[in-house]
Amino acid sequence: MATLMAGAMSVVLYSAHLNFPKEIQGLRDWAQALLLMVVGVVIFAVHGNSNILLLCSNVFIVWGLGLMVIGTERFYQLRPSWRLFHSVWILTILGLGYWMWIKPSFTTRVAVASLLVFILHARGLFVIWKNGDNHSSTWFFGSLIFVESIMVMMRGILALASSTDVNLMGTGVFASLYLAISHLMTLLMTVGFMTVCTRRLQITLERRSTMDPLTQVLNRRGFADIYAKEHALMRRESTFMTMLNIDIDYFKRINDAHGHAVGDCVLVDVAQMIGKALRVSDHVARFGGEEFVVLLPSTELDRALHIAERIQAALRAPRVGVPPYTVSIGVACQASAEESLDGILVRADKALYSAKERGRDRIEVAPDTVTQMRVRA
Repeated sequence: MATLMAGAMSVVLYSAHLNFPKEIQGLRDWAQALLLMVVGVVIFAVHGNSNILLLCSNVFIVWGLGLMVIGTERFYQLRPSWRLFHSVWILTILGLGYWMWIKPSFTTRVAVASLLVFILHARGLFVIWKNGDNHSSTWFFGSLIFVESIMVMMRGILALASSTDVNLMGTGVFASLYLAISHLMTLLMTVGFMTVCTRRLQITLERRSTMDPLTQVLNRRGFADIYAKEHALMRRESTFMTMLNIDIDYFKRINDAHGHAVGDCVLVDVAQMIGKALRVSDHVARFGGEEFVVLLPSTELDRALHIAERIQAALRAPRVGVPPYTVSIGVACQASAEESLDGILVRADKALYSAKERGRDRIEVAPDTVTQMRVRA
């Protein structure tokens, strides 16, 4: 039943590989790993007295465990350790073959196989410990691999250091428990991997719902969420907040003259250059087309104007890969916590419209901003 479940889980993992976003890697490797382990278990069950089939069974299982490690590395966006993978299965053939035919020793064979499998589990544990986030799904996944590695190590130690019968084809208590637990742990490790993949899927979908796919800055929804948090902080601490409305001058001419691909490069460049000019506490969003909005928490007018000037200077500087362009910026300060997001956006938009009317490539402040600041003072 465990073997059948492993085969079914392989289908589930491969289906997830086909349907999950491309950012989530490793599912196909785990699906292939389970199939290889199923083949290995089937060969082990029917090998009888054939040492060749027994060796093939071990190699298939090691291939499966190795692909689990490869899949875990790919999930964490690391280079797959194919050298380790190939080294382990080649050593499996050489080691087991030597102690099967040249110098027969069942206990040494078990110890060698246990050591090689333990090395694969140790690599997987290291990858999770080094790259996994501090979340219950990661702890669950890592704990399962840790338990499985301890079991494998104990079998190898028992084979060399005690009289316990570690032959899995036997009828003793150890063989029954080891086979039952190892099959269960294989399924649970697969569930653990699916758990971390599902968490990554949730994070990816949340990110896509709040980020602009082209420029990788906030979209309207993401900006509204950030504004709500900053607005609550502003109300609590009685601080200021400033909005910059930034629009690329004559963006349609750029598209007409250079094509939409270059226009997209300009949009990406604007987002990157604005991000470099901002502080860690500031936020930038693309509101569609060539319009960007910047939120500057705890920032009064003088400081906001300095940041706006820094953005303009950075965008005016010539750069390789994009044609020269300029931006117009409208500035509006929010001194009252009673004002809504729509209210400050309208005032920043009016300031931007004034900047465009007065020749573009300039910064304009919303007229009521100075009044608000004086009243607040």
